[in-house]
Amino acid sequence: MLLCGSPGSGKSMMAKRFSTILPPLEPDERLEVIRIWSALGQGEQAARMVGRPVRAPHHTTSAQALAGGTGRPGRLPQPGDISLAHNGVLFLDEFPEFHKDVLEVLRQPLEDGVVSISRAIGKVDYPARFQLIAAMNPCRCGWYGTPRCVCSPAAVQQYIHRLSGPLMDRIDLQVAVQPVSYAALAARGERTEETSAAIRARVLAARERQRDRLRDLGIRVNADIPPAHMADCCPVDAAGQDMLAAAFDRLGLTARAYDRLLRVARTVADLAGADVIGAPHIAEALSYRTVDRMG
Repeated sequence: MLLCGSPGSGKSMMAKRFSTILPPLEPDERLEVIRIWSALGQGEQAARMVGRPVRAPHHTTSAQALAGGTGRPGRLPQPGDISLAHNGVLFLDEFPEFHKDVLEVLRQPLEDGVVSISRAIGKVDYPARFQLIAAMNPCRCGWYGTPRCVCSPAAVQQYIHRLSGPLMDRIDLQVAVQPVSYAALAARGERTEETSAAIRARVLAARERQRDRLRDLGIRVNADIPPAHMADCCPVDAAGQDMLAAAFDRLGLTARAYDRLLRVARTVADLAGADVIGAPHIAEALSYRTVDRMG
């Protein structure tokens, strides 16, 4: 997920709250986390971990620190932040400010859930199936879309295009975060907001629907549905098919983006308790491609 909005709109705060709505680690997931962290001598810390792992490297981090590969000479490469975030959350703030080679490291694990590191001593594959949460300003000054913006249209496009097409193609949810209004700030304490616990209950219910549907495939979540099983797992009604056909040409979706869009729509339908994906679910999934349309 990529959160795009002006400074102070709450992007980082939402990203930091995200782990509170995730399901607890399953026993086999916890064992995987402990094994990875043990490669750095931090197995006991992982065993005591409450909730899922969360990693938030600074935008000055190197590709090696993110992907892994550091370690003493003559030893197999150690896991990096994307493997330490396995079964958890990887938060990258100021997303376009990361070096291009660092961002491109994300492409393989986002697609395959694994990172491969080759060194003279040998090759090692580390699990890297994480929830990426990235945050960015819409332009260099941060105020695009408001009278405060001093960036030219060309400068805005240049800033957005620091994120490559292949990388953006792998980001399912691209959300425009609107600034908080004065009325909302003034009303704090006067109304009851939905709690993380309530949201988490809906997430757990949707996960249970997915678990029942995907058990025979040996997977847990919609994000892992293989292309060969998309038709069986993601049935779409006639209205939804029409909307998909129109969106495919209008947005210039790739085959990868199409499958990812369908998986998101499947999850939206699961959250709504629907067995068949309808036009409203497709429309919501399409609304999560805002940064693509900016570019």
